[in-house]
Amino acid sequence: MKNYKTIAANGIVEEDIKKSRFICHLKRVETEEEARNYIAQIKKEHYKANHSCSAMIIGEDGQVKRSSDDGEPSGTAGIPMLTVLEKRELTNVVAVVTRYFGGIKLGAGGLIRAYAGSVAHALDEIGTVEIKELNGIQIQLSYSQYQTFANFLEDKQLQEFDTQFGTEVITHVYVDKDKVETTIADLTEFYAGKVACQKSGKQVVEVPL
Repeated sequence: MKNYKTIAANGIVEEDIKKSRFICHLKRVETEEEARNYIAQIKKEHYKANHSCSAMIIGEDGQVKRSSDDGEPSGTAGIPMLTVLEKRELTNVVAVVTRYFGGIKLGAGGLIRAYAGSVAHALDEIGTVEIKELNGIQIQLSYSQYQTFANFLEDKQLQEFDTQFGTEVITHVYVDKDKVETTIADLTEFYAGKVACQKSGKQVVEVPL
């Protein structure tokens, strides 16, 4: 698989702009059909809203790109939303921004800023991740060793996964293939040779950005 970036989680972020409510819904999707079903679901839930504009990018290469102004002036909603997703280099995501009109017209420039800003704000709130296939290292630590493990992770900018607490701590880190041996050597040095670790195969992980 290829590495790609997407949203950290599904979520909803709302803001008011000149008395209009803008509600941004973000969802991970893997197919255009899934994205369109989600857009339809949002429109059904917010049937009293004036507009539910949308943008999607799908595929590891971002090969599917769609957008809709849903009744807003052409080019003032869907494309600006899509542009935000493109600039963040995200894929396998659909964004739907529902607008409840508050009585004050925003004009074309105001609409573009509002719809693009709604998506950008939601992405900042929810966060993004990189989906990567990495090589695993299983590490066995005593509880006293584990107390300093966070220092190692911070120094090497790594995360632990699948940590189990029994008579000892068994945890995992995932790194690029060319960093496996170096990471094992770093662990050995950090614990002055008194650590047990071994390669544990590949896994797809989500790395926060």
